[in-house]
Amino acid sequence: QVQLVESGGGLVQPGGSLRLSCAASGSISSSVAMGWYRQAPGKQRELVASMSRGGSTDYADSVKGRFTISRDNAKNTVYLQMNSLKPEDTAVYYCALRSSFFRGYDTWGQGTQVTVSS
Repeated sequence: QVQLVESGGGLVQPGGSLRLSCAASGSISSSVAMGWYRQAPGKQRELVASMSRGGSTDYADSVKGRFTISRDNAKNTVYLQMNSLKPEDTAVYYCALRSSFFRGYDTWGQGTQVTVSS
């Protein structure tokens, strides 16, 4: 089974940028979709951005225009470029893979902490 490892989290000031990376141990080119979720303390995990195998993308309303998901199949890596960060973006960010149309996201990384604070 493919394993996912996130990196790139950290502390950033409001208005700043971060790029998260998700490296897969195997091929992601055949996955139905790749996604980034986040979970803030006391809140449910939410889908932030996703990209289908065909390249179509979808974003949560709260991050549209600020976050961009991309993938490099040759490197088996998915990215999340986060710009104009706000304190409410503070959360643990998880990379996820959806392997089948008949299931939801079924492979998860361990998460990376993003803290937006002055």
